[in-house]
Amino acid sequence: MRFVEFSTKPLKAIKPKTPDQARIDGLRQQKERAGKALKAEQERQKKARAQAQLADAYRIGNGG
Repeated sequence: MRFVEFSTKPLKAIKPKTPDQARIDGLRQQKERAGKALKAEQERQKKARAQAQLADAYRIGNGG
């Protein structure tokens, strides 16, 4: 048996989106992905800078 057969509420039918609504949703999702990619790139660069500073400090500390 399927879970739907056990549910007490009837399921609502999901209407298909109009082309305009689909376009807006697509753009919204694209915006979210771009924001996540931006944050990931900023974090990557931040970590790279920190690693470079550590390497410099280690090199200077060892008299290299």
